[in-house]
Amino acid sequence: MSVALVKPTAIAKHEGIEQVEAAMLNLPQASCPVAHHFGPGIYIREVTMPAGTFAIGHRQKFRHLNIMITGKVLMEKDGAMVVLSAPLIFVGEPGRKTGYVLETVVWQNVYATDETDIDKLESIYLEKSDTWVDYDVPQKKFRNALCEVDRQDFTQMLTQLDTDAETVQAQSEDVSDIIDMPHGWAAATSIRKSDIAGNGLFLSWPVTPGSVIAPARINGKRTPAGRYVNHAATPNCIYKQTENGDIYLIAKRNIAGCQGGSAGEELTVDYRQANALLKVEALSCQE
Repeated sequence: MSVALVKPTAIAKHEGIEQVEAAMLNLPQASCPVAHHFGPGIYIREVTMPAGTFAIGHRQKFRHLNIMITGKVLMEKDGAMVVLSAPLIFVGEPGRKTGYVLETVVWQNVYATDETDIDKLESIYLEKSDTWVDYDVPQKKFRNALCEVDRQDFTQMLTQLDTDAETVQAQSEDVSDIIDMPHGWAAATSIRKSDIAGNGLFLSWPVTPGSVIAPARINGKRTPAGRYVNHAATPNCIYKQTENGDIYLIAKRNIAGCQGGSAGEELTVDYRQANALLKVEALSCQE
């Protein structure tokens, strides 16, 4: 999805939707947080789009339920411009939606599935245009190159902590102490493929320094914020422990959430700091 701050008249200046998309991708992308909700046999992809933005969605492959919870949006339908107002529920046909947001919109796409891997869900239900791919592939390569310093620092960290990658990987993949993200926290982050290594935790809504993003350990159990946060040489987060021993993921700086069609900024910590915190916790327990 591309979401930029433009006027609806810009639509008329281009003949095709991909021409509009190409022009929009060269503009600053608006903040549009995406939350992912799961229930028994159901997946809900929820996007929030601020007033004053023009949005082009990826092509939906299948008919599916749409729920417009809040807002108003000017959309093209059968060659005419119509205003859709919340609350609204309808079954959408395959294809791409475009619209100019008049009032902040919260829009849900509802799918019947047991799949919970967000990257797989995107490949199943969404078809991304050649224009988007031509834009996104170089961006991914650039981000991957930037993360090389993090991978190198990870290797240095292993030596400093007298451990190895296999041990760290085994600890991460041990699910005996894993719990779901508690109610009220799950929508703030998502688990996606990382540019650093494996899977990572990504931020949906932007935050400021000192913001509590999510619990990482509760009653000795790890949440996704305790399992999927990758190491970085200059991390954007730290772990902090509360008086009762729980650990929370805290923002060190301003961190961007979803913008345009991005997954949001990946959340990272320095594993040295995390290791030191766990050692203090272990000592406290022994006392």
